[in-house]
Amino acid sequence: MSTVTESIETVCSDAPSRTVERDEHLLLSPPHPSPFPVELWRDHEPLGVVHFPVEYEAVPFAPPRGLYESARLRVEWQTMDNRQPFYHRNCDVDEISYQIAGERTLMTELGVVEHRPGEFSRLPRGVAHDNYGRRESHLLFYSPAPVREVRAAIRRSEAVFPPFPGWEVGKVNEAVTQCMGTPGHDITVAPVDELRLLRQVHREEERLQVLTGAQEPGLTWLYSGAGFRLGTVRLQPGGRRTYRRTLDADEIQYQISGRRTLVSQRGIVDLGPGDCVRIPLGIAHADVGDETSRHIALFSDRELPQVAETTRTAEPYTPERLERTYQRARTAAAGARAKG
Repeated sequence: MSTVTESIETVCSDAPSRTVERDEHLLLSPPHPSPFPVELWRDHEPLGVVHFPVEYEAVPFAPPRGLYESARLRVEWQTMDNRQPFYHRNCDVDEISYQIAGERTLMTELGVVEHRPGEFSRLPRGVAHDNYGRRESHLLFYSPAPVREVRAAIRRSEAVFPPFPGWEVGKVNEAVTQCMGTPGHDITVAPVDELRLLRQVHREEERLQVLTGAQEPGLTWLYSGAGFRLGTVRLQPGGRRTYRRTLDADEIQYQISGRRTLVSQRGIVDLGPGDCVRIPLGIAHADVGDETSRHIALFSDRELPQVAETTRTAEPYTPERLERTYQRARTAAAGARAKG
């Protein structure tokens, strides 16, 4: 028997967690057969992984691809090697972006941000914005306003004109949308004086804040809202056999760098850069790594269903599969100690 520790947490309410000891084999195994002739519980699908490549691939322009979506939260993936064809203004949500790869100029009424890989920024509700991407990809998180930063910014947007080399005044539109920017939910689209819009920055004191995750191991919170939290997690090689069970939030994870194995009550799956996975609330899970890795962790107090096509699914738990995972992690940890 392997005894493990499980942390039972309530993330969105800030309630203290409690820890319990578990038999790891029983924790991951199917339930004992029911002694009654009626079904008392359901069979659940294994965890599903959605993957988009980190490296830029040339594709025709398309709207952002939806990954996960509920009535109160939306997660999208976007790739660009062009200018967005309009300015966008949200009626109902703050819009957070994470730069995966490439270069992107974010142009807004609150200034310009030259986004680099690994950076986040938040567009407050009602702020017009446009993007100029160069062989890039980024994630978008839409959450009901207001959302606030809980980590200090590394820099802020600036009054830059022209916003990028080669910029010229053109005939552009401004789209005002509701329903978290979902396609087909525009309220009005009209021509806009882009020069006047960009010069609005000189009448504003507020600036966009650019954030990054910490380099220290563990979870670093970046944003918080009503029923919504977002941060980054840095893991060192090894597996502590510590499980987490979140009682009040679905968790969406996006793998930024490195590789790790997610062990859960809905299967075991290896994750690498570009992988997304949803862990429903109440599911015990643990990370086992054979190298340093980083991922985004988003928590939603409402169910956040997957809307993208599943790329692959987790494998069923077996003691042999789990032991191979831990053996790989032990070997990697020993190698890291020898080098250190």
